[in-house]
Formats: sequence, structure tokens, C-alpha cells
Amino acid sequence: MSLLQASILKTYKQDEALIAKRWAKFQEFLSKVEYIKTQKEEKYQDGFLRDIFEACLGYTLDITNPNDFNLEREKKNETDSKKADGVIYVNGDIVGVVELKDQKTKNLDTVESQAFNYHASHSNSKYIIISNFDELRFYIDKKTAYEKFSLFTLNYEEFKKLHLLLSYESIKSDIPLKLKEKSASFEQNISKELYKDFSLFRTHLFENIVKNNDLDKSLLLRLTQKLCDRIIFILFAEDRGLLTPNTIKEIRERHKNDGFGDRGMYDYYKLYFNAINTGNQKLNIPKYNGGLFAKDEMLDSLIIDDMYLDMEAQKLSDYDFESDIGVNILGHIFEQSLTDLEEINANIDNIEFDSKKSKRKKDGVFYTPEYITKYIVDNTLGKLCSDKRQELKLTDITPPKSPKKPTKQEQTQKENLEEYRNWLLNLKILDPACGSGAFLNQALDFLIKEHESLQKDLVVMGDITAYYEIEKSILEHNIYGVDINEDAVEIAKLSLWLRTASKGRELTSLAGKIKCGNSLIDDNTVAENAFVWEDEFPEVFAQGGFDVVIGNPPWGASLPINQIKHLQIKYPDVTSKSNDSYLFFTLLSLGILNKNGIFGFIIPNTWMLINTAKDIREKLLAYEILNIVDYGDGVFENVTAESSTIIIKNNIQNDSNVKVEKFKNNNQILENFINKKNWRADAYKRIILEKSNEIYNFIFKITDKTTVFSNLAEIIWGIKPYQVGHGTPIQTRDMLNDRIYHSDIKIDDTYKPLLIGSNINRYSLYFNDNLFIKYGNNLMYPSNEQKMISPKLLMRQTSDILRVVYDQNSFYCQNSIFIVTSDKINLKYLNTLLNSKLLNFLYSMENPQSGKTFAEIKPSVIKDLPIKEISDSQQKPFIQKADKMLSLNKELHETKQNFYDMLNQDKLTKKLQNFEELEFEEFVKEYAKAKKLKFADKLQERNFKQEWQSLFENDKALTCKLKEEISTTDKEIDKMVYELYELSDDEIKIVEGKANAM
Repeated sequence: MSLLQASILKTYKQDEALIAKRWAKFQEFLSKVEYIKTQKEEKYQDGFLRDIFEACLGYTLDITNPNDFNLEREKKNETDSKKADGVIYVNGDIVGVVELKDQKTKNLDTVESQAFNYHASHSNSKYIIISNFDELRFYIDKKTAYEKFSLFTLNYEEFKKLHLLLSYESIKSDIPLKLKEKSASFEQNISKELYKDFSLFRTHLFENIVKNNDLDKSLLLRLTQKLCDRIIFILFAEDRGLLTPNTIKEIRERHKNDGFGDRGMYDYYKLYFNAINTGNQKLNIPKYNGGLFAKDEMLDSLIIDDMYLDMEAQKLSDYDFESDIGVNILGHIFEQSLTDLEEINANIDNIEFDSKKSKRKKDGVFYTPEYITKYIVDNTLGKLCSDKRQELKLTDITPPKSPKKPTKQEQTQKENLEEYRNWLLNLKILDPACGSGAFLNQALDFLIKEHESLQKDLVVMGDITAYYEIEKSILEHNIYGVDINEDAVEIAKLSLWLRTASKGRELTSLAGKIKCGNSLIDDNTVAENAFVWEDEFPEVFAQGGFDVVIGNPPWGASLPINQIKHLQIKYPDVTSKSNDSYLFFTLLSLGILNKNGIFGFIIPNTWMLINTAKDIREKLLAYEILNIVDYGDGVFENVTAESSTIIIKNNIQNDSNVKVEKFKNNNQILENFINKKNWRADAYKRIILEKSNEIYNFIFKITDKTTVFSNLAEIIWGIKPYQVGHGTPIQTRDMLNDRIYHSDIKIDDTYKPLLIGSNINRYSLYFNDNLFIKYGNNLMYPSNEQKMISPKLLMRQTSDILRVVYDQNSFYCQNSIFIVTSDKINLKYLNTLLNSKLLNFLYSMENPQSGKTFAEIKPSVIKDLPIKEISDSQQKPFIQKADKMLSLNKELHETKQNFYDMLNQDKLTKKLQNFEELEFEEFVKEYAKAKKLKFADKLQERNFKQEWQSLFENDKALTCKLKEEISTTDKEIDKMVYELYELSDDEIKIVEGKANAM
């Protein structure tokens, strides 16, 4: 994927004299090419940095000027002992890393991870440069896109681009980053503009076709879309050299210049359609065929007024489909187009349409970002190719000394390359819910690069027949797709044609490869568009199934009841409580893979933890899982569900390490290798990415010497006041809405003081005497009164950490609070354990919700926490610390509340709530702003300050002192807990590191 828009690059001016001077220096590098090809990485590494970066791009190496340099060789990482080959400095900060390989490394994809690990270890790094002395790749912060240069064949214009991006002057001014931001903005804007114009063109065209043609509207819509597909191909082809430039304009002018005027403009379009289908020497149009332009009597018979194919079509033609409109932009447009077609069909059927609840949304269909499709393709198809190359010993290709007389070893290498080519041409790759073709296009791109690399290797080995039509071969042999939506199938075909079209070469027929059908159902009695895989793709199943299955299957699709029942019989591991469509697609895909084939989907991340997905996890854990990635939220526009990727090899395997990654806002925050046996040993087979093998062993050591919480204490929910149809008398909707049993005063003895979650914190609770509840059988769930009026621990429910406090004042609690009671263990001792860093760490390892907005404490996890049983005398120091923390927190709350009361302000800003963190002048400014005070003169302001300063400083000092005491005592408790649980120094570091991140 290209990183920058060509039209944006053209807007930047450079110093032509400086470029000319450095271009002359670049010629010296080119004169060494044959020598460089023979050099090992370590021998020419310094030379490359001198010849390219110093001589041609304006850098100063540390070996040139140790006192004033901006490019340093072999700089050690900030986070480990590894070293990048080079790092770039700006104002003392490392802003870029350079990773070099020699000419033996043909595929720089294999270097990406190493380079990005260096990049991640330098906190201010944003630029990544990878090169094998010929190919040079330039990335900005992410792996997903890069600019590529071939240094050995670089011309002057390409050198200017290289200079614009990589010269020290540009890096110092952050020009590449600015170019990237402008390119992203440009792409977003032009995508919106193009889609708006295209949508308007299609709408007007459809309305005119409906007006002029007395046929079924749904049929006319399909014909309209087919006509639009043809026009999109022409728009793309006229700017990419497949047709003569300005073909749309040429069609319009031929109609305009028609001397007889008896033919409509659509007749001229049809002439060109036929010419594109069969070829026309006079019009200089090669034969493209492929099915898109095949004869269609119904389409040809349409009556269309001239104006609808005139200026609006020309407006679309005025876009630059060569440099401004990439395939990725078209992908977004195609996906949005499918939703629009759904809306038009809904209007035809007089069905109210809500874009947020559209069928594609109901079917869980969303366009997948390119960085996701690339990751999945690289780790499925890419993994297979990498493994095959290693099997055939093709990782390093050694050129023969005499191609006409190869040695035995060289001949074996050539034969292995030919075997690899045959293997590559026979791969079968499927997206079973292909939509507009994002994954298929990504797989196509990967295979094109792989074939190009292979062709170079074969030529090196002296194979003069190495060149073949790559794109045609891939589409004919490798790519398969199915979708339930007929429009999606046609758009997927179009997207593949646009990606592979080449002047003079016929379009590959995709009718037998991209098909419409219900991927999940193979029984016509269950669904009319049932899809029997073995019948539809017999050539695939003749060799055992697909080698790769990839995609973004529908999430939470609204399936008919009869189909759900059919699927539950077919896939019993998917329970009635977890029967999400993506799980059915996952099991389907594993079933149609051949042995050792690889599967990769992006799906919700709920499958990893929810109890109802235990059976599906158990089934998946039997396979060889290669990768699991948790992306969190924000992957899909307007979708709040959190996403994950799973990569599985169709190979039954017990124990193996799985690479797991976690991202937040598209930045990696975790990478582990975890053995599957740890997940299988879990009662619910939960897949918890935060728990490395080391942490699993650490936790096992702790649990081996403790007992579980549920053996010593009980945890129950607080009161649930309302639910329609419950309580005595039976509650109604009005009773619920009016909250009739709540009161801000104690009306009579049946009204009890009520705490809610926000009243609870660590060692702290407060009750403002302003919330009461009428307690009795009138409530939906009254909880357990005896436990509420007894000494107990209270635990806030909505939180990402444990917030627990001891209560002996008989407060009643709403169900935003859990109640903990015990007659086997001292509750204050338990209070210190539950609030400790260790128990919070152990809890977070079982229920990883740190930082999540709606995180909730799970009683099921609390019940399994390991509690150390000790004697009463051993508990005593902990109880004393609990008393101290309860007392200090109570004093802190009262001190702050007294100050709040003096402020006499109904609603306090966050800064005023934390007044102890302010300086006095900041406090005055914030308080005056909150109270909307305006001092009449300096004297009034001075009097105000004199009145408040001593009060503020006194209460601030007391508050800070109490907070310091609380913090100190907290650390003392943590230390006592570490000693109690016998943690080593290394284990303490693990806990502290996690606690500091929470």
C-alpha cells in the first residue's frame, strides 16, 4: 500500500540546486552496484550509510563527526540490549531507525518485525527505513503502508521523491509526517466527493431508467448497477492506459458530432461496451471480455435519456483515477455502494430504511480496514509461503556461477524454484463472506509480489521462460469468494478486474470463482440459496479443501429460526446462548480447510472470555493456533464492539506456544507467547492474553498454597429495587419510572439508609444522609437483610480494580454494590488482601478490564481468588493496618467535605474537588470562575484572598498529610501481603509493573 498521495507530493518544492548536487553524488553509488551486490551486510553497512544517507541525503554520521552527528550506527535500544543498524536524531531525540540487510534478503517483509521492534523501543521514533542496499522502504510509524524505491535503477524524478522524504532537512522539519497527514485528509475528502458524485449519478440514472422502462424495479436496479460497473471500469481504464485517455469525453463528442442525430447517447456507450468486449482496432480498444461487458439483451434494450449519461458521467471522468483514486478508496466506495443499493431496494419494497439498522448492519457486515486485511493475509497465506520456501531451502537464492552448466546443488535449487511455482499456482484461497472483495484483493496483492519475486529468482537461475501472466494465473487458479448478496459478488468481481486489468489482455472470467450463495447452509429445504461447497468448487475439494480461508464474517447476523436450528445441529459446540453467526462461519471454515491449511478471521473478541463460548474455545484449542490479536474497539467506523483476529492451522496439536498481541488505538500494548496448555487447564478454557507463561507459573505457585475465596467467604448482590412484574404489590412500568420506593428523606422506619456504588472506595465509604429505600417484599430483589445489618465488606460493582471497605453501620446496599460476609475469616484482614496490589493483579489476570469505560467486577472471579489462611494472631497486624486505613480515609473525607461545605457551591469542578493539588492563586481563579465572582477592585480581591488563604493552606496541608499517610500505609500493607504470599523480588516486579499500569 502506497503511503502518500502523488498529488500531495507535487505540492512540495525543493532546492533544485541541492538536489542536482546530491544526484551527482548518487551516481557514485550507482557506479558501485555490481560490487555492492556481492557484499555482506556487515561489510557494506557503514559504506551504505555514507554513500546514501551522508553523501546524498545530508546526514552526518557519528564516525564522521563524533561531536556533532545526526545519524548513529548500531544504537542500543532503550528497552533491551538489541541494536538497530542506524538511528536518526533530531534535537537529541531518536526519531527514526534504519535496519539494513544484504542482497541475499530478497523479501523485506521478513525484516519488518525486527525493524519495528527497534522502532517501538525508542519512544520518540516515528520513521522506519529498511533496505537490502537496492530496495529501500520508508514507513511512518505503522507497518501498513510504505514508499518503496529501487536504488539500483533509480531515475532523477524518483531520486527527487527519495530526497523529499528521507533527506535530513525533511526529517528535521517532519515533512514526511505532514505529507502523510495531508494525504490522509486528501484521500478522505476525495473519497467523500467521488462517492457523492457517483451516488448522485447512479440515483439520477436509476430514476430515469425507471421512468422510461416498464419493468420490475428491482430488475431495473440490478441493470442500473451493472451499467454503473461498466462505466466505473471505463473511468479507471481511461486513466490507467487500458483505454484511450478521455474515453467518456470521446463517447460524448461522437454523439454530439453525429450528423444524423438519430442515435441516442446510450447507443454510443453500447458501441464502446461491445468494442471493449470483443476488441475494436479502429477505436484502438483491445478485447477485454471477462463477462463484465458480455452481451446483455436486457441491458441493451434500456431506454435512457441523453442528459443522464452526459455531464454527470463527465464529472466522474474528471477525477484522476491514476494518481488520486486508488483501489483502497474504491473499496470504501464499493462497500458504501452496497448499503445504498440496500436502501434503494427497501424503497422499492416500501420498507422503512434505517441505515443504522440496515440489513448489512443486521447481517454484521462492515468494511475491513487495510491494516487488518494485510495482517491476516501475511499471517495465513504469507505463513504458508514462508514455510514452503523454508521446506524447499529457498530462503536465500545463490546465483549460479555458470547458468548453462549449473552444479548439482544449483540444479536442485532451480528445480525447487519450479516446484515452488507449481505449488503457488495451485493454492486455493477463499473468503466465504467476501463482500466487496477487500480480503481477496489483499491476497491478490500478496501473490502478485510473491510471483514477481519468484520470477526474478528463476531468471537469476537462467530460466528464460520464467515470465508468465501473473495476475491472470492468480485469478484463474487461486482466488475464490462467496457472498449471500448478489450485488456484493458483482462488485467483488469488478474490484478484482480493476486491480488486474492490463492493456491488451482479456479480463479473466470470474464466474466460476466468485459466486453468490448462503455459505452456511447446504440444504435447499432450509435456504433457497443453499451452497454445497463440494458441488460449487469440485476442483478444490479434489485436493482436500482450501489452503487458506480468510475474511471478516458477519457478526451477530439476524438468521431465520429454521437456519439457526439447522446450524446448531451441524455445529453443536455453538450453544444456544452463543449462537453468533461469526462462530458458525469459524467452524465452517475449519471444516473446508485442507490438512495444514490456515484460517484467519477478524471477529469480536468476546469469544475469548464469555462462559457460554467455553465449548467453542475447547474445540479451537485442539488446533494449532498461530496468532491471536485483540484490537479493542475503534477498528470499524460506528461499531463499538471490540475486535480480534485468530489465525489457526488445520493441525490437531496439544501444546504449543501461541503468539498473542493486544492493541489500543492501533498501538501495540502487549505481546506474549502463551502455551495452549494454560488455557486448556482453565475451567472455562478462557483465553487471557495478559497472562504470559511466566505469570501462569507464578499464579499456580500462589494457588497451590492458598484456598479460594468461596471456601472462606460469601459474596452476594445488593438490593435490586425494581423490575416490572415483580414485588408485592406487582410492580408496573410507572412505579419503576417514578422510583416510588426511593426517597431523599427517612419517611418512616421501613425506609433504610441506602448506599450505591459511587459511595464506595478503597477503605472509604460516605453517606450524605440523602438516600433511603422502603425495604421489604415490595422490592424486586431485597437481597439478604441479615447480612446487610451485620458487619460486612462492601465492594463497588462498576470498576476496573477492587474497591472494598469494611462497614459495621448496617447500611443497606443497592445492586451496584456487592456484599461480602464470613464467619470463617476476619473481614478486616480480608479487606487488606482484597485492596492489595497482589490481589488486584490476580483479579486483573482473570478478568482483564483495566481502563475499560464500563468495566465491572465479576463475582465469579472474586470467588476463585486465592486467600491465605492464617491464625488470628497472624491476622492481627493486617487488622491494625485496616483500622488505620479506615480511620485515615474517614478523616480525609471529613476534612475535604468540611472544605467543600465552606465553598458553598452546589456542583464542584474536578479541580475544586482536588483542591489540594492547586496552588492558592490557581484555587482563587478556579473558585471565582465557578462562583462567577467579579472583583470590583484590587482591594476587594485582596480582602477575598486574605479571608481564604489561611483556610485553604491549612486544609490543603492537612489533606496532603493524610494522603501521604494513606499512601505509606498502603505500601506497608502491600509489602506485608507480598511476604505473606512468599513472592520473590522478580514476582513483586511483575505485580508492581502491572499495578502501575492500571
